[in-house]
Amino acid sequence: MSSLSDNVSIDATDRKLIALLREDARLPITSLAHALSLSRASTYARLARLERDGVIAGYTLKLGADYDRRLIRANVMLHVEPKLARAVERQLSAMPELVSLHAISGEYDMMALVEADSVAALNDVIDHIGECDGVANTNSSILLSTRVSRSLD
Repeated sequence: MSSLSDNVSIDATDRKLIALLREDARLPITSLAHALSLSRASTYARLARLERDGVIAGYTLKLGADYDRRLIRANVMLHVEPKLARAVERQLSAMPELVSLHAISGEYDMMALVEADSVAALNDVIDHIGECDGVANTNSSILLSTRVSRSLD
């Protein structure tokens, strides 16, 4: 797959296709075609073009609502020693509890979204992050509820 170039344009139908796939990436071509009022061949061609142009880079998993509600999540803000930022990134990437890691501007250097099955397990994850070589300190906020969630990947 190629990376997205500046001259790639998407139209309203492409945006609707992307929205449908964000909702359920396993929808069959026939369902997508029906929802878009297109033929299967046109829908497949459109999907292939979006993949080829780098608009769609892959497909992912969406957790079931009941399981997702059981998870406890936290945003962990990190002060990182500048020369060890890549090492911190590697250490955090190895943690299965890590959902996402972002370089940010402002008071902190990175923000990690982590999740666990229990408060005790989440506490262990946050402690583990604080023990990583290169992490100077952390500040955590436990997420109480998600009001809106859209895929950014």
